[in-house]
Amino acid sequence: MRKICPMPVLTFAASAALVVAATLSVSAESAVNVPAPKVAAPETSAASQTIVLAGGCFWGVQGVFQHVEGVQRAVSGYAGGAAKSAKYPIVSTGTTGHAESVEVTFDPHKVSLGQILQIYFSVAHDPTEVDRQGPDEGTQYRSEIFAPDPGEAKFARDYIAELNAAKVFAHPIATKVEPLAAFFPAEGYHQNYLTLHPSEPYIAYNDIPKVENLKRAFPALYRDKPVLVAMQ
Repeated sequence: MRKICPMPVLTFAASAALVVAATLSVSAESAVNVPAPKVAAPETSAASQTIVLAGGCFWGVQGVFQHVEGVQRAVSGYAGGAAKSAKYPIVSTGTTGHAESVEVTFDPHKVSLGQILQIYFSVAHDPTEVDRQGPDEGTQYRSEIFAPDPGEAKFARDYIAELNAAKVFAHPIATKVEPLAAFFPAEGYHQNYLTLHPSEPYIAYNDIPKVENLKRAFPALYRDKPVLVAMQ
């Protein structure tokens, strides 16, 4: 289960100390230098394409892709389980089969599927972790790609095999690739969380560095103004 997200109530002094530590960690964190896929992603004439990515707490993954040029929408939600149990209080028990995920819709003529996955493996999360990410533990925090299209699934599997063969990471990539059965948007209070709560200690320590790494590692794909989910 999640250890510190959401965060407990802290004193002002304790919160300030954690934020300072988090700010210092931004410069200390560095993106993994993951090479681009050797083979181009399947061509499409469509104006938009979708992939669902799980990689730990969806707050940070959503925050990263909301800052990627060409991304049209990034929605926090749940994939891998049934509709009736796609609710945060139940998903957070780790017993529903869901993974906290982000549905990324993008213009493939501005940012390719290969670039989306390169960012996913480089800065959005650690793909070598099994059923955890940072301080968060449980199957709901697993690394998994849910592909709406068989061509996307094959491309993702081939890219993972390529990265493993090149020994880009010290440990094998644990990311699973499965067909997307359904995606369920998360509750409204989980949307745009990084943008709305940048000073919350969990976000400042775990997720702001990911956005900073995106900016440093992929300057041509970084957008300063995030594309946010419209709230009802």
